[in-house]
Amino acid sequence: MTEADFIAALRHIADTPAARGLADDCAVLDIGNETLVLTHDSLAEGVHYLLGHDMADVAWKLVASNLSDLAAKGAKPIGVLLGFMLGDNDTRFIEGLTEILAAYDVPLLGGDTISAPGSHRVFGLTALGTATHCPPPSRSGAQPGDAIWITGPVGGAMMGLEALRAGAGNGAGIDSTAYRRPIPLLAEGQALAPVVTAMMDVSDGLLLDASRIGTASGVTMAIESKAVPIAAPEDRRADALRWGDDYQLLFTMPAELTPPLSAVRIGTVERDHGDGPLLIDGRVPAADRPSGYLH
Repeated sequence: MTEADFIAALRHIADTPAARGLADDCAVLDIGNETLVLTHDSLAEGVHYLLGHDMADVAWKLVASNLSDLAAKGAKPIGVLLGFMLGDNDTRFIEGLTEILAAYDVPLLGGDTISAPGSHRVFGLTALGTATHCPPPSRSGAQPGDAIWITGPVGGAMMGLEALRAGAGNGAGIDSTAYRRPIPLLAEGQALAPVVTAMMDVSDGLLLDASRIGTASGVTMAIESKAVPIAAPEDRRADALRWGDDYQLLFTMPAELTPPLSAVRIGTVERDHGDGPLLIDGRVPAADRPSGYLH
């Protein structure tokens, strides 16, 4: 069963409106006068980070990936719950966790610990936030004629990972920070929430995530590949557009509006004329090449 198949099988269970059809970055739950935004993300050793990686960086990335989901909803974090698997270098994990929670003023509220000797480690985190604008942006609001924007370059995490694999990260003029310690764009998400029609963070690759907005909105996301800012050599542009872990915010808004922050326009939302949710330079992506990362 693929990731998409599994999520589809869960949809008949997650039938409350708060689940947003399991088609968004977060659940959105109205309680009294508050709107809570909740998300959960996991990191697996050897999949989301390298074997032997500094556990302080793993802690940072675990929290940052979840806070980035909150950013895509324009939410303000109010706490996290940690699912932790005991193992080597736990002290370094605690140091990294302390560092990022302090950096974003987010309290640790609780969680759970387990031990499973001999297996690769997996960590989970649930992040809770409150909406700063209601309703919080979804993936499903993009409209034909909207402009497509991104807050910054993609491909930096790809280059950082490749540098680490080659043993060159931060040691040969190649900065691996974008991969090791991504920055959740919380302030940017809160500024954008009132004006966007759809928004999500780029975690699995720009093209794949753009297609997810297109699918959720019932439109076609027409991307101009050369307009996309990249943090990689030009001959790696195609790879950079498909790589994940950059955590930029991808959003749509009426074409006549200007974003309230620095961003780059990379395309236009079109009606779906049967071409599917994504066009790259006017063409349907090749079926034999993935548009991003899938489990």
